[in-house]
Amino acid sequence: MHSTTEKLQEFERLLDIMTELRAKCPWDKEQTFDSMRVQTIEETYELVDAIIQKDKTAIRKELGDLLLHVVFYAQMGSETDDFDIFDVCKSLNEKLVYRHPHVFGEAVANNAKTVVQNWETLKLKEKGGNTSVLSGVPPSLPALIKAHRIQDKARSVGFDWEERDQVWDKVQEEFNELKVEIDEMDKDKMEGEFGDLLFSLINAARLYDINPENALERTNRKFISRFNYLESKTITQGIDLKEMSLADMDVIWEEAKAIEREIK
Repeated sequence: MHSTTEKLQEFERLLDIMTELRAKCPWDKEQTFDSMRVQTIEETYELVDAIIQKDKTAIRKELGDLLLHVVFYAQMGSETDDFDIFDVCKSLNEKLVYRHPHVFGEAVANNAKTVVQNWETLKLKEKGGNTSVLSGVPPSLPALIKAHRIQDKARSVGFDWEERDQVWDKVQEEFNELKVEIDEMDKDKMEGEFGDLLFSLINAARLYDINPENALERTNRKFISRFNYLESKTITQGIDLKEMSLADMDVIWEEAKAIEREIK
């Protein structure tokens, strides 16, 4: 791999290129924090997709695209004398050192759970930091990821089940409450109870060390693969999906599942 000197040289080159682009490129000159925001979200999801695919080449590319956004924001910040890339790196370095006293100080942390607990405690002590345990959860996070983060944050201060299998009683309780509202057909209460059931299932996933986002995406991709097989098979046979019975569709669906098992 490359030396620290080589890495710093490339990073310095990136900063110089960014400065040049902001000065001379019409498109780059027009960008603002607001105009870049949506693109940053898109780049983040593209990186996530590459990680899910375990495509190392794509991961490298998408990391570069995301790094471009970091440098872009820092350049715009420097133009208004609010902050520059030095300030970004300095504050990050200081935060990492402060929140890892077991590495850079005298504290002891023999497992990841202790590290997370120390991290959350130190965040609350920081000047200008979070005012409560849950205030560090971004409001704009997708709901599923947000639920997992909320539960993780609460766990870090000891608010959690004593035994993880206790969560299944809660899942059953929420399921039963949802069924009651479904029988009543109260749409508002149905939505509320469905949310409670999802939250309890995400809690179960967390307790059993299952990433719910990854799990759901895995199922999404599995469904897409099977449905694509169903579509292609019917097209080959000259059959319109809309004219097929569910039973006939299910036969082809089971074929898709069998093929998946053979591949595995």
